[in-house]
Amino acid sequence: MLIRIRRRSAAGLLAAALAAAALLVPPASPAYAHNVLRKATPAQDAKLTAPPTKITLDFLQKLNPKFTTITLSDATEQKVTTGEPEVSGTKGTVTIDAPLANGTYTVAYRVVSTDGHPVQGSYKFTVADPDASAAPTASAEVTEPSSTPPAAPTTAAASTAPASPVASDSTDDGPGTMLLAGGGVLLVLVAGAVVFLLRRRASS
Repeated sequence: MLIRIRRRSAAGLLAAALAAAALLVPPASPAYAHNVLRKATPAQDAKLTAPPTKITLDFLQKLNPKFTTITLSDATEQKVTTGEPEVSGTKGTVTIDAPLANGTYTVAYRVVSTDGHPVQGSYKFTVADPDASAAPTASAEVTEPSSTPPAAPTTAAASTAPASPVASDSTDDGPGTMLLAGGGVLLVLVAGAVVFLLRRRASS
C-alpha cells in the first residue's frame, strides 16, 4: 500500500511540475510569422481633395532598410518620382518630389519578413483636387473674322492716250465760199430776166 501511495504521489508531483512549467513557458511569438501591412497613409481607396506629399506604410514587424521598396505609379503605369524609402522601426516612408495631378495612383511595396520571406502587395488611391487646373493642351489661335470686307486690290491707272483728231465732213464756210454762192444766184436771176424780156418782145 505504501508503495502505491508513493507512486501516486510521485505521479501527482510530476504532473504538477509539468503544469507549472507549461505556465512558465510564454506562448508562441509571431516573430517568425510573415510581415503584414497594417496601416497606410494615404489609405487604400482613399479619395483625396489635396495631393499627398509623402506615403507612409506601417507594418506588423520591423523593416530592414536594405530590403524595403516602396514605389508609386500613375494611371498609365508610369513611375512617379519619389525619394528613397526612409525606414523607422515598422514604418517606411517615401516623399513625393512633385505635386500629383488629379487621377488614380498605385502604391506598390516589397519588404522582407524576419524569417527572410519576401512580402509584397499594392493598393490604389485617388487625387481629386477641385482647385487643380487642367493640363494645358495645344490649341490653334482663333482669329475672329473682320466685319470690314477686304479692300479690292489696287491696279495702276490706265494712261489715257490723246484722242486723235476726227476728220470733219463739213466744207469750209469762209468768206470766199459765200461770195461764190452769191454770184451764182445773181447770174441765175440775170439770165432769167433776159429770157423773160426776149419772150415778151417776141410775143409783141
